[in-house]
Amino acid sequence: MIGTLMMVARIFDGVSDIFFGAIIDKTRTRMGRARPWMLWAFFGCAALIIAIFAIPTTLRDNAKYAWFFITYTLLNAGFFTANNIAYSTLTALITKNSAERVQMGSIRFIFAFSTSLLIQTVTVEGVELFGGGEQGWRAIAIIYAVIGLAANTLSVMSVRELPDDELEDRPETEADRETGSRDGGSDEDRDEARDKAEGADDADKLSARESARLLLGNRYYLIILVVFVLTQVFTATLNMGIYFMTYILKDANLLGPFAWAINVPLIAGLVLTPAIVSRFGRMQSVTTTGYAIAVAGRLGVVVAGYLGSVPLMLAFTALASIGMSPLQGTLNALIAEASEYTYLRSGKRIDGIMFSCTSLGVKVGGGVGTAMAGWLLASSGYVANADVQPASTISMLYFMYLWIPAIANGVILLLLWRLDVEKANERLRAELAAEGGSEADSPAGGAAGGAADGAADPD
Repeated sequence: MIGTLMMVARIFDGVSDIFFGAIIDKTRTRMGRARPWMLWAFFGCAALIIAIFAIPTTLRDNAKYAWFFITYTLLNAGFFTANNIAYSTLTALITKNSAERVQMGSIRFIFAFSTSLLIQTVTVEGVELFGGGEQGWRAIAIIYAVIGLAANTLSVMSVRELPDDELEDRPETEADRETGSRDGGSDEDRDEARDKAEGADDADKLSARESARLLLGNRYYLIILVVFVLTQVFTATLNMGIYFMTYILKDANLLGPFAWAINVPLIAGLVLTPAIVSRFGRMQSVTTTGYAIAVAGRLGVVVAGYLGSVPLMLAFTALASIGMSPLQGTLNALIAEASEYTYLRSGKRIDGIMFSCTSLGVKVGGGVGTAMAGWLLASSGYVANADVQPASTISMLYFMYLWIPAIANGVILLLLWRLDVEKANERLRAELAAEGGSEADSPAGGAAGGAADGAADPD
């Protein structure tokens, strides 16, 4: 019953991402666009994390199911989605420096994977320490909620968003001069009012249909969204490792070493990613090279798996994880570049909606991957809790744990070859600069420029 409720909740979860992205784009406060949502949404997250593990025992079963469904849906489709998209969107709003964006993404995932390992290690023992059962889980939920609230609040208060005029770095064109949208006057009050009005108009003029058109018209957004989906399919099939260890390698305890072989090299690679990107200049070249290594590593796991060599499987698993780490560290920076691509083409900022792919891709990919894994296992004739599985199930486990991750990585590599958003943005900036320069040199452009200069400097 709980599994069914979680699946139904995912329906609401899947449609909330773009909604909150659009709301963030329309938000204008002293704190900025994303920071308020990141801050206040986590108060709801903290309360609901506790509420999920604090179902009143006096309630009837149907009421308990209703309590769980409501709190779980509000947490995932509501408050966590708002917090997570706002958190991701900050990558584009607090800096325009691509190197800093890469550092932010790398640091984020270093702590994410490290915290995940820590939680997996201490949670069960922590539950027992606080009395076990419902009491223990409730105590752990409260501790995690308080720690998360403190960390989230500290993060929000430690950064500031750039003002709209700093984010708008499109080269000036004749159209800008005619409308005065990029003209800098000497009256500070007028400038401030104009900046606020322009920022508000930017979002308010965009209908849901126009936002969707801009979003779906950005091929780089679609590429990144598919990459997110495939990485989650990759993860979902690797999560079937317990079956592979149990029925093929004959040792369920190997799941722990394989988890460490995935996560530790990934964290190490994330530490090195900013320096590597800085050295080679482009995120695309680093991520494609990394994923070429990852594909080679996963193919090595395939060979080692059929040989039955656990040491070789662990070694190639670690190699693949190292190759995957640059993409993990640069994904948010690449999304920020994709958002800039839309802005340079249209003059409209849709950062919040653009970063919805971080959450939408995870949810869609996680749902597809988990469902696919379940369907494939069931179709193979898997017998639950049996000591020995039929040959069809053994063959399917080889395919799921060895081949699907390798295939997913191969498709991601092909997509990364197409993710040349950095080059595209450089080309657009050069074209806009050339357009603005040629118009300024023409008689009409020179007159317009002179008028603008005169307005800016009456002396």
